[in-house]
Amino acid sequence: MEQYEKAGFKKITGDELGTLTFNPFDKIGKQWALITAGDEKNWNTMTVSWGFAGVMWGKNTFTTVIRPQRYTKEFLDASEYFTVSFFKEDYRKALSFCGSNSGRDCDKASETGLTPLVIEDKSSAYGMEYAYRTTALEQADMVLVCRKAYVQEMKPECFNGGGNEAKWYPDKDYHIQYIGEIAAAYIR
Repeated sequence: MEQYEKAGFKKITGDELGTLTFNPFDKIGKQWALITAGDEKNWNTMTVSWGFAGVMWGKNTFTTVIRPQRYTKEFLDASEYFTVSFFKEDYRKALSFCGSNSGRDCDKASETGLTPLVIEDKSSAYGMEYAYRTTALEQADMVLVCRKAYVQEMKPECFNGGGNEAKWYPDKDYHIQYIGEIAAAYIR
């Protein structure tokens, strides 16, 4: 039995991904999520409430944005895969902690009670084979395993008015965008 099965997850891949009930405005903007990258010995997670889910290059994708100073960015940059973990409201306090404290300064697992779960598996989607070993969080209700497909820094010259640059980037610490192909989802 796989680790994810022991933790109570069912795997969904390929065309089944289209059967997921997923309101991105609710899941990302209101419920939040944890982005995690790394392995069982060296990983980090952080809360995200900005992101996108949709179709890009004919594949189901999840896009997140991370500021350059965030510790999790180092793990995303060093990893081919990352996970996006969604939780019930009961975990709001843990997600709040993970979004306001750095893994450089504390052990987020021991501080929040969240348990890292290594997902090592293979899947097929979009005519491709994916083989991954990455870290998620055991208490999640849904985990997306994403293969990093595209990384780009937001550029100040690309803002088109509207005040977003002045409001969100007074320190010029522009987000880095990570587009991940969803290789599989794990749900309870």
